[in-house]
Amino acid sequence: MNASMINPQILGEAADWLVQLHSGTATPSDHQAIALWRNRSAEHAQAWQRAEALLGEFRSVPAHLAIQTLQRAARKEGLSRRQTLTRLGLLLMAGPLGIASQHVPWQQWTADQRTAVGEQKNLQLPDGSQVLLNTESAVDIAFNLHERRLVLLNGEVMINTAKDPGARPFIVETPQGIARALGTRFCVRINGSRSLVSVLEGRVEITPELLQQGTTLNAGERQSFKLNRFDAPESFDSSALAWDKGMLLANNMRLDELLGELSRYRPGVLRCHAEVAGLRVSGAFSLRDTDASLRLLSDTLPLKISSLTRYWLSVEPRV
Repeated sequence: MNASMINPQILGEAADWLVQLHSGTATPSDHQAIALWRNRSAEHAQAWQRAEALLGEFRSVPAHLAIQTLQRAARKEGLSRRQTLTRLGLLLMAGPLGIASQHVPWQQWTADQRTAVGEQKNLQLPDGSQVLLNTESAVDIAFNLHERRLVLLNGEVMINTAKDPGARPFIVETPQGIARALGTRFCVRINGSRSLVSVLEGRVEITPELLQQGTTLNAGERQSFKLNRFDAPESFDSSALAWDKGMLLANNMRLDELLGELSRYRPGVLRCHAEVAGLRVSGAFSLRDTDASLRLLSDTLPLKISSLTRYWLSVEPRV
């Protein structure tokens, strides 16, 4: 059973126990209670395995410190205990967090700047460069006398670089390598085990972590890369890259790919039935109101939206 098949209520209960058992106030009765809860069903046992796996992702710190880090970050955002548990529950629901990234989740929670799901944030860096953080993104800002470095820990950023009097290079670091701006406007996105660089203006040099030789992209080009290799470069219409305006412009896009993009901007699970995954979709869809985008899909295509909760939706063929 994978995480997407577990009842969200049970995952929420697992999140609650996760916090209680590592709060420093857990009693022997609490430990007995969680043992009874865990043995209630295979689904309860699987949910608890997800809870333990989540703590395993925080492998650089002890479990109780990982929980404290999450709670401190939640308090910094003004979240209530219930909201904190909801966020933990969504982490459990999301399944394994992935091993490709060199950065563990607690680094994202304590990053210099970050955004929640569905949030975007404008930043002005010390040199005057403009940065827009996309949904669920995290960055550290590491400027010094020799370089201007932005460390992208998760998500996606759009950057408009400013000229620097000291001629310091502007570098975006990801787990897979670096992108060096050559006076430009560009986007960098972490996508699983790959980084994707899209150049809107100017040029960008990209170099995978394990390669010595980089390559240069011009405006209208994009390329993804892993630690040790490049994917083939592509041309793209920069006007179609509209997430900074809160829009997703689809041109003959597969439905499952479109829903995958929309799911980045809403909490919970958004599933696509295999029978409709290959439908081709064109149009403009709001990223700021994903419910409206889903209604548009169901109004214009032979689809229906089924919901277990607001955070658990499935797009299925209309019978």
